[in-house]
Amino acid sequence: MALAKEEKQEIMEKFKVHDNDTGSPEVQVALLTNRIKDLTEHFKNHPQDYHSRKGLLILVGKRRKLLDYLKKKNYNRYKKLISNLGIRK
Repeated sequence: MALAKEEKQEIMEKFKVHDNDTGSPEVQVALLTNRIKDLTEHFKNHPQDYHSRKGLLILVGKRRKLLDYLKKKNYNRYKKLISNLGIRK
């Protein structure tokens, strides 16, 4: 379930804002989106895993808050991020 170190580094490289970036909203949202996609695949095989489903809802809430923050602070970065991730219209 957890991301491999190489996979995490690859996501950080793709979405970083500056050279030493590991915690910008873009990187955090990209990492959360990857975990959310993995969990949704998990639920296709394990539909009654309610404990993991609660964790999924927590992750979706975190991502929503980060996206709201980014939308409020810099709308252009928000639009670019959601188009790269393909998570909205």
